Amino acid sequence: MNTPYRQIRARQTAETITVYQAYGPAIGGPAGATGRFPAAFKRDRMTWIKPSFIWMMYRCGWATKPGQEHVLAIEIRRSGFLWALRHSALSHFDSSVHATRESWERTRHQPVRLQWDPERDLHLNRLPHRSLQIGLSAEAVHLYLTTWITQITDITPQVHKIRDLMASGQDSRSLLPRETPLELPEDVALSIGCATRPHAG
Repeated sequence: MNTPYRQIRARQTAETITVYQAYGPAIGGPAGATGRFPAAFKRDRMTWIKPSFIWMMYRCGWATKPGQEHVLAIEIRRSGFLWALRHSALSHFDSSVHATRESWERTRHQPVRLQWDPERDLHLNRLPHRSLQIGLSAEAVHLYLTTWITQITDITPQVHKIRDLMASGQDSRSLLPRETPLELPEDVALSIGCATRPHAG
């Protein structure tokens, strides 16, 4: 069965959803060790969380890009994740979601930005379907740091192991987190532009 063009896939439990971020040692190290972001974390800037492990690997180059050497798996409350979606605006105008550009512009005050980017395969090649990136700012960042996060794990050793297995031509798929589609309320799915049918291209 083809993957819908827009679909949120994530590691999840009944209560939590795992998202990923990558930081340098000053933030990633303490966050992984203590389960809390340190003072060096800039609360007044937009912070992007990613439900897709592979897209995070694409973004951080398997934890090799400067400032992204520590990959964090962050479990957040499902209620917080849904709050973010309900208080979001798409980064770009989409006629399948908003009737006019003006109606899209009226959502831009929301504290959360959503961006659908091409999903990647294990070798970081583009796939025909999309993966969601979620940008948190203002109230959303505060809630993320104080209420939503239940656990932070530095998974950089796992990332390195997968990368090294791939480099040697070995199968590393068993080490990937199991990500399954999120079931969303219909109003949320419509507001964020989730497709209900497979994308032909």
